[in-house]
Amino acid sequence: MTSTRFSLVTAMALGLAALLPCTAVRAQAGAACEPQSRHIDHLNACAVQRFQQADTAQNILYADVMRALSAHERPALRKDQTAWSRQRTAGCKQRHAPDESRAEWPRLYHDCLTQVTEQRRPALMHWLHEGRAPED
Repeated sequence: MTSTRFSLVTAMALGLAALLPCTAVRAQAGAACEPQSRHIDHLNACAVQRFQQADTAQNILYADVMRALSAHERPALRKDQTAWSRQRTAGCKQRHAPDESRAEWPRLYHDCLTQVTEQRRPALMHWLHEGRAPED
């Protein structure tokens, strides 16, 4: 992979990530994210917002990597990304299944999704540099 292609993709991803909203947004339940609040609905909303931002940034990077890969490399990344996405959801649901009846379950679940999403970045960067999945 050329340094120019990597620099261009990196610049595009960083530029688009900077456009993500950093103001309070309404989460799934309709509560506003208010980070200074101790009210569980506000904390849940902030967790949803953090996940949405992490997921959007990761989807931008994924799309950039897909464009940078050759046509014969793309199907393998698509398959890898789909498997990772399913595992992310299933793993976080399983990890927090005992918490589903608790008021803070949305925060716990979305914090898990955010953490796993942010951990995916090195694998996507490996795809970008090597054109294949990292070896486990």
